Amino acid sequence: MIRIKAGVPPWLRSSARALGLPMLWGAVAITYKLVCPLAHDAGFGARLVTGAVFFAVGTGLVVHVRYALLREVRQIRKVAAAAQNVLLRPLPPRVAGLALAGGQLSAERGASVGGDLYDVLATEHGVRIVMGDVRGHGLAALSTVAAVLGSFREAGHDEPELAGVLRRLDRALARHLGERARCERPGGDPGPDSPVAEEFVTLLLVEIRADGGIVALNCGHPWPYRLRSLSGPRGVRGRAFPVTEADPLPPLGPFPLPAEPALVPCGPLLPGEALFLHTDGVADARDARGRFFPLEIALIEAIRSDPLAPDAVIRAVFRQLLRHTRGLPTDDAAVLVLRNDRGRTRAGRGTYLPRPAHRVV
Repeated sequence: MIRIKAGVPPWLRSSARALGLPMLWGAVAITYKLVCPLAHDAGFGARLVTGAVFFAVGTGLVVHVRYALLREVRQIRKVAAAAQNVLLRPLPPRVAGLALAGGQLSAERGASVGGDLYDVLATEHGVRIVMGDVRGHGLAALSTVAAVLGSFREAGHDEPELAGVLRRLDRALARHLGERARCERPGGDPGPDSPVAEEFVTLLLVEIRADGGIVALNCGHPWPYRLRSLSGPRGVRGRAFPVTEADPLPPLGPFPLPAEPALVPCGPLLPGEALFLHTDGVADARDARGRFFPLEIALIEAIRSDPLAPDAVIRAVFRQLLRHTRGLPTDDAAVLVLRNDRGRTRAGRGTYLPRPAHRVV
């Protein structure tokens, strides 16, 4: 037996609340005009009172409309924030002995997610990281971000080799772009002149193994920086340098992957060291005179102020980036910092013992 619950639908109740106050103010104005003798008096005092009444009615309506619009905007922002958190979910503070933090600046005002993507997974094969940059920026790139991240969150656990993860991401991107092309031209061939045919994603896959060894696959993306903080008689010294100078593969999308993508060894991540991953929106940001953002200098300054705290490094870099561009950058910018806390030796708060230098493979 199906029971139908009687009552006023929620949408009708909200509509009644939204229309109740304007109707009340309108009823007051009409009643005053029809009933009150002052409304028909031609004297200066009566006209002044009539003007004050209608001014109060108009003010009340404006205030009500403003309040309703603000309430609607707040509700839309809550829904958008929930959707963005599902897409680019907040990272945990620690994963498998690594302290981490991530951050993003969107070139689209009012959006906290743009065309950049990142995620970190603790798998049985090691800690796997993806950092990518979709062509374009802002809300138009979100569907491609969702396709790549969704594939990575499955393939990162399923594939024993990092090359298998990359192939899965390439197939997922091809399917997504094919569906977009068919939606743009239903029933027809998208053709080479379609905007979808020019879409691509620069992508960096990194695997940090249990012994601290780093291997990576790079498809047209900037290489990450290795951050090292050393304490000495003159205080804390910071070092920042790329993990490797190897040539990357072409971006995903317009070019086929090699049959067997070769892993790039990037040396070990020693205890206390950190890895700084970023998109080209950080390194390619320019000031009013066309000068590029000095990322390496910004990293060294960030390490000196708060040695290798991931969230502090991100805040310091973003602060210097916004100062360099005098506001929001023209392209999306995302960063990710992971510090190796496995067996780290501390000499005090924010100070790390010196370690022997090692050669980056």
